[in-house]
Amino acid sequence: MTCWYEGPLAAFDTETTGVDVENDRIVSAAIVVQDTPGGRARATRWLVDPGVPIPEEASDIHGLTEDHLHRYGRWPAPVMEEIGRELSDLTAAGRPLVVMNAPFDLTLLDRELRRHRASSLPHYLGSRPLCVLDPRVLDKHLDRYRKGRRTLTDLCALYEVELADAHDAAADALAALEVTRAVGRRFAARLERLSAAELHALQAVWHAAQAHGLQAWFTRNGTPETVDPAWPLRPELPAAA
Repeated sequence: MTCWYEGPLAAFDTETTGVDVENDRIVSAAIVVQDTPGGRARATRWLVDPGVPIPEEASDIHGLTEDHLHRYGRWPAPVMEEIGRELSDLTAAGRPLVVMNAPFDLTLLDRELRRHRASSLPHYLGSRPLCVLDPRVLDKHLDRYRKGRRTLTDLCALYEVELADAHDAAADALAALEVTRAVGRRFAARLERLSAAELHALQAVWHAAQAHGLQAWFTRNGTPETVDPAWPLRPELPAAA
């Protein structure tokens, strides 16, 4: 039987106006599909004019300026519809979805669907939830005592994956997919007997433990920051009274 890391995978990534999943917006997104390791990757890309100002610090990261998005971006509503349907189709086909730091990208997409489609990501997925593989969670659990950061750039360097155009959504998605395959191979003795669905369930537990550990570290150091243990999608915040 083919191990999940040697089989068909897809990957999803976004570039955004910032890091607040409740209020920031998607400015570009990509879904990359690859049937076999080393096989041709097929990418679907979206460029979005979010209808809000683009902070200079965000443009400095991904290179997408407000003027460029006004000229070439599409209105958010149809884009979010297309992304939601594409992810639904991948889920129906049983294809695992790689998402680096999944609670960020998937939660932001969910909020955009609520904002522009009066819907949600779970609504689009229906009765078959996503089967997510998050290389950040996997690497942090399987090599937990390694020092250093675990950004996509760091993981690409560690696992010898090329990242030719960092902070381009399609390039980042493909790199995350390749890193995930590399993690599977490096830790095959611990992963090869697990299905992608079993690994999805385990990652939810692993991420929660990682979040609690980080929260404890923040508390010890007097850092007023809250770490959400939910994975791969954060629950919707309750409406203000």
